[in-house]
Amino acid sequence: MAAENAIEVRDVWKGFQAPAQRAGTSLWAQLRHPRRVAPPRRFDVLRDVSFEVGRGEFFGIVGRNGSGKSTLLKLLASVYGADRGRIRIAGRLAPFLELGVGFNPQLPAYDNVVLNGVMMGLSPDEARARYESIVDFAELGEHTDLQLKNYSSGMKVRLGFAVMTHVDADILLIDEVLAVGDAAFQEKCDVVFRQMHAEGRTIVLVTHSMPTVNSYCDRAMLIHDGSIDALGEPEEVAARYMEVNIRALSAGAGPGAAYAERFADVLADPPIRVEDCWLEGAEADRAAIVAEGEPLDLHAVLAFDRDVAEPEFRFTVDDPQGESLFVSHSRLDLEGGATVRAGDRYRIRARIENRFAPGRYTVVCSATQRGVDEVRDPAARLKTIAVRVIGDSDADGLVRLQHDVTWEREGKAEVEATEADQAVKA
Repeated sequence: MAAENAIEVRDVWKGFQAPAQRAGTSLWAQLRHPRRVAPPRRFDVLRDVSFEVGRGEFFGIVGRNGSGKSTLLKLLASVYGADRGRIRIAGRLAPFLELGVGFNPQLPAYDNVVLNGVMMGLSPDEARARYESIVDFAELGEHTDLQLKNYSSGMKVRLGFAVMTHVDADILLIDEVLAVGDAAFQEKCDVVFRQMHAEGRTIVLVTHSMPTVNSYCDRAMLIHDGSIDALGEPEEVAARYMEVNIRALSAGAGPGAAYAERFADVLADPPIRVEDCWLEGAEADRAAIVAEGEPLDLHAVLAFDRDVAEPEFRFTVDDPQGESLFVSHSRLDLEGGATVRAGDRYRIRARIENRFAPGRYTVVCSATQRGVDEVRDPAARLKTIAVRVIGDSDADGLVRLQHDVTWEREGKAEVEATEADQAVKA
């Protein structure tokens, strides 16, 4: 195993056997042939998978449901054994694979924290010493006496994530932890992820969120139908993931599938490429940090590989969970027609009023011909920018909207009239 690698996977296969079924479901068939069963059916979940993860790397694994990515994470955690191939891990491992795994629902938080801490390599004394910090991080100080069976799913995932981040692990395996939790907890996860990355820990994250992949990961890998479909830069893997989604949508049924099929070629091989996009700072340089209230100065370069009628440019501002807070559409109007010729290039600049609260956001840029981006799956998203808004504001919410609030004291007669009016309406 190379010294610079934390994880090496070579030629790994993993399959399962479906339970055998009796031949014949009627009572008469089972009475005549009580021992006759259909032969077991084997299906391969992973086939010939090989990759490595460097020490200190933030590595993302993406794929559609059923593609095999969670099975791969369980192989890395030694929950499953590989049928063929080799997996090597260099360092202490901390897995966070499924909600509630490793917890005893009959025990309160204290006992579960100590047990999980010990299973992840802490001594009992170390686990007990870190209990208060873990509970504070999980924001469960008022619920420590409850048995875990009475916790909500969000409370359980916060506790499990808190334990994982407080152990002395070199490698962390995380399966979609960001899908659960409120905005405040998401921001806390963001800070912890970046801190662990800066400390040189190796993080493997399974996720469906492409903004998460582009914001955190050094490299990413797409698993599709049990094999590696793409491996490399996060933006390239994210674009390929969107293409796979569109192809799966077009193979389905219903009006959405028909629409996706109509534009499948355009989405798979887009005639417009977003060659580059960036935010420009006050010094005309590329910026990733913007002060609260300071406009977002967005720039993009589009290259046209084929003739395009009525090209459109769209950008969105997404929160850390990938939810769009703002979407902008613009269409190019040309004299004598609206067709851009192959080989043309365009520079786009957009100035966005910044009413966003301090926090982390993703600006997503895409370019399509008219109508294609009506497909709700974000297949045409080609370039993303991670941006952080900084400031001293401590107000709640993600967006700062201008608003006026007035207070006016009502007299006794007005109060009685209002109450009488409400009683009549009731």
